[in-house]
Amino acid sequence: MTTLDIAHRDNAPDADLDALVRRVDPDRWLASRFIADPKARADVIALYAFNYELARVAGGVSNALMGEIRLTWWREAMEEIAAGQIARKHPAVQAVAAAGYPLSALAEMAQARLADLDDAPFETEAQVLAYVDATAGAVMMLAAWRLDAKADLHAVQDAARTYGLAGLWRLKRAGVQRLPADWTQGDVRRRVDAARRKANAALKALPVAAFPAAAPAALAMAQTGGRELGALETQVRLTWAVATGRI
Repeated sequence: MTTLDIAHRDNAPDADLDALVRRVDPDRWLASRFIADPKARADVIALYAFNYELARVAGGVSNALMGEIRLTWWREAMEEIAAGQIARKHPAVQAVAAAGYPLSALAEMAQARLADLDDAPFETEAQVLAYVDATAGAVMMLAAWRLDAKADLHAVQDAARTYGLAGLWRLKRAGVQRLPADWTQGDVRRRVDAARRKANAALKALPVAAFPAAAPAALAMAQTGGRELGALETQVRLTWAVATGRI
């Protein structure tokens, strides 16, 4: 048994990925209900589960070195599959491998999460957007690709920034400060709204089948307000977004 095996031996992984994502990432899970094809929906859920496993690393370790080891485990799991080896026995690893996602992109998602191990806030807007593009942006682009391989993935970039910026604001409210220290709630909302406006123009080019990948961004403006969205309001906003093709 290697140190990587020991580091990843914390809790038994959840084999029911749909139930896992429903519990830990309800926005994306609800949006995935608008994916008509069951196989495509399951593949997108696999991606969201993989993203969750990466996102939770930083909060589950006591020091940065252990976090690097765990993220290396995920990156190497993707690299092994790309090299023709059998997928490691983890439900999320096996599911994303079976879904056929570009393995290099998944490995890059793991690498991008190394930034989570640094507690310091980002200093510039460019740093914030680079992080969002590599995390929330990668997830949304890969989900859109799985739903329609011919989709122009750049069409979801601003939608991903809309949702990613809102996510960083929600992290701040939870006590994790990654946004620049001088950004106020108003600053975040202005940036989210600007990204949303650009996204609505770009999303006109996104195939209808791929839109559920971008739909969670419809929640971003409300999520940067002063209250938490209830389940019913979340469902209504997502339904409106999918029906209109706007966020």
